[in-house]
Amino acid sequence: MFRYFLSASLFFLSTSCALFAQEKAALKDTVAQQDVNDIFKILFKKNKKADTVLKKNNSLALLPTIGYTPSTGFMFGAEVTNTRVFGDPNTTTLSIFDVFAAMSTNQLVFIQLKHNVYSDANKWNVEGSWELGKTVVLDHGIGTGKDDPGVSPIKYTYIKLYENVYRKIFDNFYAGAGIAFNYYTNIDDEKHDAINSKTRNHFYSVKNGFPTFGYAASGLLLNLQYDTRDQPFRAYKGLYANVTLRSNRKWLGSDHNATQIKTEFRKYFSLSRKNPEHVLAYWLWGSYLLKGAIPYLELPGTGSDINQRMGRGYTIARFKGPSYFYNELEYRFPITANKLISGVTFFNMQTANNQRNIQLFKYWEAGGGAGLRILFNKHTRTNLCLDYGFGNGSNGVFVGINEAF
Repeated sequence: MFRYFLSASLFFLSTSCALFAQEKAALKDTVAQQDVNDIFKILFKKNKKADTVLKKNNSLALLPTIGYTPSTGFMFGAEVTNTRVFGDPNTTTLSIFDVFAAMSTNQLVFIQLKHNVYSDANKWNVEGSWELGKTVVLDHGIGTGKDDPGVSPIKYTYIKLYENVYRKIFDNFYAGAGIAFNYYTNIDDEKHDAINSKTRNHFYSVKNGFPTFGYAASGLLLNLQYDTRDQPFRAYKGLYANVTLRSNRKWLGSDHNATQIKTEFRKYFSLSRKNPEHVLAYWLWGSYLLKGAIPYLELPGTGSDINQRMGRGYTIARFKGPSYFYNELEYRFPITANKLISGVTFFNMQTANNQRNIQLFKYWEAGGGAGLRILFNKHTRTNLCLDYGFGNGSNGVFVGINEAF
């Protein structure tokens, strides 16, 4: 297991260094953009010209949302997003506050509060997410490269909290610490029968000493982060890398002690100086269990990122394991001359181990697809994403706000 983690880490670091050497100066869009607000003003003659500059360093938006994924079904909700710059806009990254509440046709109900705040000149960065919800996950078991054993729905209620505080050590490089608390309760294995049928969640929980009705995973976080992206919502250029050591501890309320290393890497190449929206984007995400045990519903896998966008083409948790690795390549391009509508194509691959005969990186599961983007706010680059994804025996439509990564 360690040699796989070491190989992935060396690849991660070598790729980061190589791509960092290719960084170029910021690109400026030389083609006028129009977003939904501009089109509205023109159609209703409120203003014949689209606004071209951001008049203030903060904005507040309320957006009713309608979404769909094969996991959630049709989702209806509302999102309030506030963006601010707490310092010199030339040296300070845009800060984001976001509140999102929704319910879906697949028994999902949740509210999520997220923030990513940068102080003047990015000296401090506070990042966190608080989420409470009730949902159902379609369980296919652990590991990749095996026949689909069938679906076993699991209903549960959850609380997920995490907070990280980063301090800038030198330009674009941060070190930080945080805490995470994940709690799962009211777990209902719909196909579980005490006499005739046992589910994979039941077998795993009993084998690893977890209660079958509910459990907690609480831990301390140590982080190293490098970030040169020009914008957090929809980067045209730059690099983002993050390494987290997570240590679940019983004295923090966790059912078991466990140690994990989590890595994330994103790289954005703008392919045109005239139209910087032509972007080639690359994403790596990995979670490696080094010691101990984590609960079944805590296993990393498809959709484990904070926005649950990983693995388009498959349902959430379709593939998972004690250790999991994911990578994706996406090409983004404008379609209309005014940049109101753009498109993407993407390809991804993921691999997971199990506790028996499947090793990490032994079997890969591929997915891909294409989508459209509608620009809501050109200043914050907020857009509506409509994607069609497909995979091995799986396909579906995925609707969301902002890019997948």
